[in-house]
Amino acid sequence: MTLTPPTLLAEPAGPREMPDAAIAMLDAQGTVVGWTHAAQQLVGYSAGEVVGRSAAHVLPPSQDARRASAFAERCRARGGWSGTAAILHRDGRTLSMTLRVSLLRGRDAGVRWLVSVTDIGSLSSGMTRGPVRESLLARAPIGIVVYDPQLRCVWVNDAMERHDGVPRHRRFGRGLKDSLPAVEAEALKVVMRQVLESGTTTVHEYRAWPPADRPREHAFSASFFCLQGADGAPLGVCSMTVDVTGNRRARERLAILSEASTHIGSTLDVMRTSQELAELAVPLLADHVLVDLVESVPFGVEPPARTGTTSGRPQLLRRAGLASVDLGVLESPWVREEVVHAHPDSPFSAAMRSGRSYLEPVLNTCSGPWVDHDPVRAQKVRDSGVHSLMVVPIRARRCVLGLALFGRSVEQAPFQEDDLLLAEELVTRAALCLDNALQYARERTAALALQRDLLPHQVRGGAAVDVASRYVPADMDHGVGGDWFDVIELSGARVALVVGDVVGHGINAAATMGRLRTAVRTLADLDLPPDELLAHLDDTVRRLNDEDADVSDPGAAVVGATCIYAVYDPVTRRCTMARAGHPPPLIVDPRGRVTIPDLPAAAPLGMGLGLVPFESVELDLPEGSVLALYSDGLVESRDEDIDVGLRRLGAALTQPGAPLEDLCSRAMETLPARVSADDVTLLLARTRALQPAQVASWDLQNDHLTVRTARHLAVRQLRQWGLEPLVTPVESIVSELVTNAIRHGNGPSRLRLIQHRVLTCEVSDTHTGLPRPSHPRTLDEHGRGLNLVARLSRRWGSRSAAHGKVVWAEQDLPSTAGAR
Repeated sequence: MTLTPPTLLAEPAGPREMPDAAIAMLDAQGTVVGWTHAAQQLVGYSAGEVVGRSAAHVLPPSQDARRASAFAERCRARGGWSGTAAILHRDGRTLSMTLRVSLLRGRDAGVRWLVSVTDIGSLSSGMTRGPVRESLLARAPIGIVVYDPQLRCVWVNDAMERHDGVPRHRRFGRGLKDSLPAVEAEALKVVMRQVLESGTTTVHEYRAWPPADRPREHAFSASFFCLQGADGAPLGVCSMTVDVTGNRRARERLAILSEASTHIGSTLDVMRTSQELAELAVPLLADHVLVDLVESVPFGVEPPARTGTTSGRPQLLRRAGLASVDLGVLESPWVREEVVHAHPDSPFSAAMRSGRSYLEPVLNTCSGPWVDHDPVRAQKVRDSGVHSLMVVPIRARRCVLGLALFGRSVEQAPFQEDDLLLAEELVTRAALCLDNALQYARERTAALALQRDLLPHQVRGGAAVDVASRYVPADMDHGVGGDWFDVIELSGARVALVVGDVVGHGINAAATMGRLRTAVRTLADLDLPPDELLAHLDDTVRRLNDEDADVSDPGAAVVGATCIYAVYDPVTRRCTMARAGHPPPLIVDPRGRVTIPDLPAAAPLGMGLGLVPFESVELDLPEGSVLALYSDGLVESRDEDIDVGLRRLGAALTQPGAPLEDLCSRAMETLPARVSADDVTLLLARTRALQPAQVASWDLQNDHLTVRTARHLAVRQLRQWGLEPLVTPVESIVSELVTNAIRHGNGPSRLRLIQHRVLTCEVSDTHTGLPRPSHPRTLDEHGRGLNLVARLSRRWGSRSAAHGKVVWAEQDLPSTAGAR
């Protein structure tokens, strides 16, 4: 069964909603097992006086047991009964009642009887509205379900299956979610919990396509009653559902609501949705409609959950929708998008505070507090000729988002209760769309926050480069993208620069970006060459695709990404880089000349096109060169070729000696004035070079006497640099690293000391195996060297080299160590 989103009565049912049928539940022997508050009001007996006793004492006249027994037999034979009956009130009065007895079936062939009783006197008094009462008189089939306090079905009648097509055996022991879609089930659960908590009766209306007449939309009304036990505690909830489609006004209401489904909420713009609500309701329901939203809502900010005023003053509203059969008549001091002030004593402020609708069938604009204090609005209402008014709050998840005002001037018939119901349902539809728009705004804000949290908050290039960056997210229509950049300090004063771009937009792309950025940092810690790092990253993206693949949707898009990774060494002034489907870098030399290196593009990551391996290129970069890494959003567009974008970017960067922040700003200013459909990322790095006096290196022979020589060389150099406090730990580190190089290598080794922001000690050898710390036992004579190095260093590690490996360890400089 397919249902549209239901209208949920958030407040206790009022007189127009409250069915006055008294409900009692009997077991197979005719003993009362459930009672309602309405039954107590109708016949005077409380639950404690009735539950556990035979129904013959309270329903048919107790003095005629023989007639009561015959009545019970007829019910059993026919599976139910309906008609009129005389019932004794607790005070002795005889009441004329309409009576309906319905057979309920439970699990394991159990049987219960549900008795619905309505006072004929109240029906003849003119109060004949209410779907349950009308159905009782017309003998329409009523679907009945009884739920336990956990809202699981325990009893049901046969008619319920004709309403929604769910067989009886599929209901027992299950909740609403097993027979209704999630939205409808959640709404009904809220209503039923309210009934259980308050003991009151509530009516809930919805539309559906029953199996017997699936092409045609039907209107259903469900009444919910709280069944009480002898102690007055709730035993469960009884739901009575009737088809009210036959009512002419219901059919008209369904036609308008069908229009609302296609005309309201065509975009995620709250202002447009408000205007669509106003235009739909005119002239189908009203001659004039105004829609005002809480001032923060058009800006994507949800108002607080508590309705009412702020600091004792009414909330400011903003005119969001306006429609009329004659706009000249409805000229208002507030046009669309302007702020609207409502007087505290007006019905508009009252609706905002209470969250309840307001109906004034005959509008009196000549007197009243709000007329006296709001003469401008009152005069406009008089001039428009509006004689009937409805004010409906726009509610979503316990928040009042604004108001919808409906007025009639040309149509002479005043608004009635049914019109207010229709207006509330229209507003509810619009409220769902407005809430979706707000949720979209929140999700986009969350995606932006996620992306910004995942991106580096502060980039530093250490002793190797000066850096600056810019990130500009995509526009509202396209959502957040998956661009990322990073600057990673490596051993030996080197630095890694990376820019990447995940295919797609939104929070999923941002999350994938975060995973890839983490993977790049992990691989960078291994000091892999750029081409090897991209190969490992390509495997990572493929694994992510395999893990996230949706087998039920074989056409789902594959996640792909582009990336460029560069490593710059300030000692040699050489930069090694590789890219995977990413735009090439721009290099601006100290004189302002722009070049684009011949760097093989390879395939994007994760696309399964790795026929051409990733390839690294090594370049010499003079000190003061600017390396520009960027995403395609900076240079590509649908209106121009990428070469045009590259020339534009290069021209913006040809300012020798200009601060990097200024260059970033100039590059962003070159973007076209139109809104970008992709994220824009730019990372600039100006190279530095370490002076020869900051580096000392020595070739060592493969001899155990070399260890002592290496210590002396290192100590002498430290004293020349004025780093005497580091002599003792560096002596031990050099001894252990050189000893390992001699023990495991089969050729000469090399010792290098680099003084930059820290002191780096490097020992290279010809052995390709990377060292691993061991866990020696108490009596072991070897295996403690690397553990000692780790204790003496701020950090240590190893990396592969062209002809072996390099093992390194870092020490804080004395001034840095003191600050720490």
